[in-house]
Amino acid sequence: MTADEPVWTVRITESAETAYRNILAWTLREFGDLQARIYADTLSAALVALTGGPTTVGARQRSEIGAGLFTLHVARSGRKGRHFVLFRVRLDEQRPQVEVLRLLHDAMDPALHAAGA
Repeated sequence: MTADEPVWTVRITESAETAYRNILAWTLREFGDLQARIYADTLSAALVALTGGPTTVGARQRSEIGAGLFTLHVARSGRKGRHFVLFRVRLDEQRPQVEVLRLLHDAMDPALHAAGA
């Protein structure tokens, strides 16, 4: 992202927020506090990366699962992860917006979970 590119607003839906909390609760139970904090940083870094909009490195348009849908895997910049962000773009007069619809495990079928998005 360069200085003259717009910064996109990232809006997280209730479904994505719930998934975020559930992912971290599971990580805490299975792997402990340190790993839960590390994974929280990993998930957050992917969400922050979306301030670059749908052209963020690693973002892919996913028209095969729904019109206007994109994904971004959370594994990036040397961080490991097993989840991806399902999002869409919203444009308005104020500022372009990335709407995070879901956080899904990479073994999940995104088409199944995009149905209500």
